[in-house]
Amino acid sequence: MKLTSTHVERTLSQYPARAIPDDHPMMPRFNSQFGNHTFFIDESGLIILEPAEAGDDGKMTGRVIKLAGWSDDRHTTLMLHDREVTDILVVLDKAA
Repeated sequence: MKLTSTHVERTLSQYPARAIPDDHPMMPRFNSQFGNHTFFIDESGLIILEPAEAGDDGKMTGRVIKLAGWSDDRHTTLMLHDREVTDILVVLDKAA
């Protein structure tokens, strides 16, 4: 899912990660491999959000999907792994 700048800000306020800028040299490869998404880096590696069902309050949410993990302690190299769907949800709609 490609996020708006507002959705990126909301994600980062709820989940400890860094957004990868669209002009990063790896973006063409990420987009080719995984589709058009907003990509994030966190302590575990490379993640994206995918749409999740709206909560009981009807707010739009995104589910954290892990795509690659760090292969070194310095967090300089990513190693692809099977998609890991997590239970982590990020609320993308503005809080009431």
